[in-house]
Amino acid sequence: MPRFSGEYDCKLDSKGRFRLPAGLLKQLEEVGKALVVNRGIEKCLVLYTKSDWDKKVEELEKLNPYIEKNRQFIRYFMRGSSDAALDSADRLLIPKRLKEYATIDKEVILFAYLNRIEIWAKEAYDNMLGDEPEDFSALAEEVMGGTNE
Repeated sequence: MPRFSGEYDCKLDSKGRFRLPAGLLKQLEEVGKALVVNRGIEKCLVLYTKSDWDKKVEELEKLNPYIEKNRQFIRYFMRGSSDAALDSADRLLIPKRLKEYATIDKEVILFAYLNRIEIWAKEAYDNMLGDEPEDFSALAEEVMGGTNE
């Protein structure tokens, strides 16, 4: 499983493309550049390696489609998912509907962590970071307190 890291500012060109920063390209060299872009749970997009995306799809295939909530989740989660091939200049085109969903205009922040790269409209990312928990220490204890590491 890839482990990405970093925070990168990018600008979209007039066609809705942005160039992947060198730091991310280097990280992608280790796992391959076959990518899938999809809606995030929040108003951002998520870039997965093709192999990690295939694992997500396998998880969804285990859900019983005869249960309404499962069908709704699968439909919403899969809506908009697209192969995201880099062009010869290492640029990525964001599909129009996904761009609209994430309210992306000209500037994006790529936030790379664990096995994903989130693509945020700059303003939305700044707003999300502005909603920091009042007591991060308490949140850390609640979320991570049960682990031994």
